[in-house]
Amino acid sequence: MQFEIKALRANEGLTTFALDATDMSDANLQAKSQGYTVIGIKPKSSLIPWLKHRKSNFPVVLFSQELLSLLDAGLSLIEALETLSEKELRPEIKKTLTQIIATLYEGHTLSYALEKSEANFPLLYIETVRASEKTGALSEVMMRYIAYQNKIDSVRNQLVSAMIYPLLVTLVGGLVMLFLMLYVVPRFSKIYLEIGTNIPFMSRMLMSWGLFLANHGWQVLADTILLVGVLAYASVRPVSKQWMMRKLWLTPTIGARLRLYQLARFYRSLGMLLRGGMPVVPALRMVSGLLQLSLRDQLAQATAYVREGRSISQAMEVHGLTTPVALRMLRVGERTGQMGEMMERIAAFYEEETARWLERFIKVFEPLLMTFVGVAIGVIVVLMYFPIFELAGSIQ
Repeated sequence: MQFEIKALRANEGLTTFALDATDMSDANLQAKSQGYTVIGIKPKSSLIPWLKHRKSNFPVVLFSQELLSLLDAGLSLIEALETLSEKELRPEIKKTLTQIIATLYEGHTLSYALEKSEANFPLLYIETVRASEKTGALSEVMMRYIAYQNKIDSVRNQLVSAMIYPLLVTLVGGLVMLFLMLYVVPRFSKIYLEIGTNIPFMSRMLMSWGLFLANHGWQVLADTILLVGVLAYASVRPVSKQWMMRKLWLTPTIGARLRLYQLARFYRSLGMLLRGGMPVVPALRMVSGLLQLSLRDQLAQATAYVREGRSISQAMEVHGLTTPVALRMLRVGERTGQMGEMMERIAAFYEEETARWLERFIKVFEPLLMTFVGVAIGVIVVLMYFPIFELAGSIQ
């Protein structure tokens, strides 16, 4: 759920931005972890949550790719932005670019212009640009963010693609069973009722359901649609999502994979910030919002350890934010002074491992799902025709 935050931060004045959080307290903690003094928080409410309008669908990755190409071609920052604004045909994108250019002409930095624009730029992106302004490596930071976002999108698209086929199988199987129970079985029930033969117990139970559905079909259909609507509404509510996530985290196999996925995203984001020149402690605070709530508490304790002068590897090990492989790689990064690069390698290692596990899981799950749907439909068909087989046998 998105919350609108009004807050103060040193040398920036009053600012307003949006955050994704589970509730108001979570949004408050995220804002404070990024160095803001919160003035007010309010949810960005909508009557229909799944149709809610976001602040702007600004194409951050495409914008970064085009800006990077123009900067590498030798254009200044303002010249590059003006070029992008001139060629842009979409009015909402052009308006955002015009606002950014106007803010730059006022003497402000690019990070400040991005933060003040109407587009909902990710805070991670803004802070990465802010860190680059201290080192003068904007092109390098843009390149890293493009690679980072493409990798995150790749993992997300892999998960979505893996779920499409099982969802289609479930939907088609459910529709077939619904057709059999609402249309075919009631007609068989009436035929068997007229014949008056002895029907096996399981077939009799199925026919009873068929007669019930024949007499109350529209009511059952309306109740089913209502139930689906309630479930769809509940699935987009923050409380429902939080409850479902807790249940998934308690599942041994899936919970372990979710933890690895979260740690991979955490290390990739942290590595990008460190390579961009951001100090360790502010970077740790910045990426805390990417973690699940229970892991955020562990990260807060690990951040305190680092602030006290402990090494990153020790802090992560003590507070359970690492694995044996990641721990060894962190220690290598500390010895070589390439902590940012090493964290990105840790993320790549676990993203590849997650992709392999997902591929194996789908190879096992899809045949099992097909078997279940096929058996369910087959049982209904056999139970419908079983009395006919019995009748044919008695005639012979």
